[in-house]
Amino acid sequence: MTAYNIYGYELKAGADLTDANLCGANLRRANLSRANLYWADLTDAGLAGANLAGADLSGAKANEDTTWSRWFNPEVAGVIFD
Repeated sequence: MTAYNIYGYELKAGADLTDANLCGANLRRANLSRANLYWADLTDAGLAGANLAGADLSGAKANEDTTWSRWFNPEVAGVIFD
């Protein structure tokens, strides 16, 4: 499995993205399964939100302070809220 960096964060299965600012990031088809997304910002940047199309978020963990693009449904994607 290949990991890659975006905005200084290493993205791969199980990544610790606590408090990551991924606002407007292109995360299309990223493997974020089991990632820690507590307090992460995945919101819109102007008209373009974080692109999570085809991203694997199964088993990723988030909290009520994780923010999402208005077009994305984290529950449908398999995100677990603590």
